[in-house]
Amino acid sequence: MSLGGTLRRIALAILALFLIVAAVLLVVGLQKPPADPTLEPAFDPATAKPMAVLERRPAVPERQAFFGDLHIHTALSADAFVFGVRAMPDDAYRFAKGASLAHGNGSEIRLSRPLDFAAVTDHSEFLGITRERAEGVLVERSLRDRLQNDSRLGLTRLYLRTMEELWANVGMEVPPELEPIRSDAWQTIIGAAQSHYEPGAFTTFIAYEWTRSGPQGTHLHRNVIYGSDRAPDLPVSAHNAPDARDLWRALDEQREAGIPVLAIPHNPNLSGGMTFALTDMAGEPFDEAYIATRRRNEPLTEIFQVKGTSETHPSLSPDDEFADFEIQEGLIPSGTTADLRGGYVRAAQRRGLEVAARSGSNPFDFGVIGSSDGHGASSPIEEDNFFGKLPMLDGTAAIRLDQATLIPEGTLPASKWGAAGLAGIWAEENTRESLFAAMRRKETFATSGPRIRLRMFGGWDLDEALLSLDDPAAECDRRGVAMGGTLPQRTEETAPRFVLWALKDPVGANLDRLQVVKGWVDGSGSSHEQVYEVAASDGRTPDAAGRIAPLDSTVDVANARYENSIGASALTAHWQDPDFDPTQRAFYYARVLEIPTPRWSTYDAKRLGIEAPAPQSLQERAVGSSIWYTPPR
Repeated sequence: MSLGGTLRRIALAILALFLIVAAVLLVVGLQKPPADPTLEPAFDPATAKPMAVLERRPAVPERQAFFGDLHIHTALSADAFVFGVRAMPDDAYRFAKGASLAHGNGSEIRLSRPLDFAAVTDHSEFLGITRERAEGVLVERSLRDRLQNDSRLGLTRLYLRTMEELWANVGMEVPPELEPIRSDAWQTIIGAAQSHYEPGAFTTFIAYEWTRSGPQGTHLHRNVIYGSDRAPDLPVSAHNAPDARDLWRALDEQREAGIPVLAIPHNPNLSGGMTFALTDMAGEPFDEAYIATRRRNEPLTEIFQVKGTSETHPSLSPDDEFADFEIQEGLIPSGTTADLRGGYVRAAQRRGLEVAARSGSNPFDFGVIGSSDGHGASSPIEEDNFFGKLPMLDGTAAIRLDQATLIPEGTLPASKWGAAGLAGIWAEENTRESLFAAMRRKETFATSGPRIRLRMFGGWDLDEALLSLDDPAAECDRRGVAMGGTLPQRTEETAPRFVLWALKDPVGANLDRLQVVKGWVDGSGSSHEQVYEVAASDGRTPDAAGRIAPLDSTVDVANARYENSIGASALTAHWQDPDFDPTQRAFYYARVLEIPTPRWSTYDAKRLGIEAPAPQSLQERAVGSSIWYTPPR
């Protein structure tokens, strides 16, 4: 046979195979996705559940733990509207206070319990403009209609069209004639925050998100939170303030005008190492003025949220057996561990110690919070009640578990997203002034969703007898410093002592263990870290290597449930650093883990009647702000 004939036969065989594959894909693509129970029931305003009756807790000298979400988007954000969100700031605050809400897919959603505080943080860029000029694909027909009636091929086309529309919006610049739309939207946000503020029962914060993206779409975003009823005429936009220093300069001016304000970086894990880099956004090494400005404006960092955890990474903390928690690699190229140091909180705080050892100033001595980044005017923080971040991307169980479209499994980011997180604040009362003051002094902690109460004090004279008091906090506060503080300098070469405790979420899982994470810098200027097990449930104690054996999991994957037959309702510890060196700068923070429980994907799989993907369970947790030690000069 001639070479030409052979090539023709090969070409025909390839063509036939292609036609067979195309036919199979067409048949599959024309099929409707499986029935998705998360689309039922439809939201009906006449029968929707009303807001919960919020408890007004009286102001007391002792500080209480309050839980909230400082990162919520509504239809005023361009990306939220394009992907099907129609709820507004008023809806977001009603939802946070316990009312039902119409999800972007048309179903009814509600939190299991109200929050104590919340902030709508719509993107400053294009604020309200996409909604005002609504011509998107989800304006033609509702998302609910498409999810119930379109085929997998149709939903795949819809996804691609919404992505195209999103980038068309994000790529534009706001012409001057559209600025009044931004102004009106900003007034809508302010009005909603003012009308829903109930001092003592529910606190709102006027807020927005400054959305600056770096190379390859890396996240350099900040949420800007105001501490009173005062706010500027317009939020700062990355279009006219593209550098973080531009934002800080504007916030400094507002503060000088009597407007209390702070900024909170979010998703450092997706920043390509730029959030905590040792250079500014222009790539230049920063100086003392830069460090002072950053510390003044950014006392906190977001550590848990839907788009992944930013505490640490397995490659940065190989000896931390719990480092691999809800990690989303996202935009960070694999193998770039140098960049990872600038994208995770523990490594950044170690890096801050190194800088301070050389220069005396620490650029990264921030506290931590969690928040959701929910883009549906809601807080998707509950594993067994997860309704997703963006309706078109993860608005139903079928979309989240790759059952609704022809997009290859694992390609959509939603399969990696988590149900997280919440900000915990220790404050005297549930008011703007009290909560904002606590944020400024960094007496905060972060949870991955549950309402675990985590507290830690450090000092030189804290003894174990404090734990026998009915309320040790007042005496600990008198003798030492709370999380977020700096230990007073002391000339004696004794190690600092810490008192810490954690109480389980009243309606959540029991606690597994309580830990102290230490970072320090040695005489050569290199930093190190160690995780200490300081308390554990079920009578477990550390072995010779300092490890505590894991508990047997009670998770029943097939039925998406667990038993609270193991673990503890509370864990307490009095701990003194056994490796203390008074010449070395250090930080200490508390971390508490729950027993294993089903992940949101396991609950979704049960609803759809399919096998649950890995990971099928997780250990929810809370992480506290660090307490810092600086050697005497």
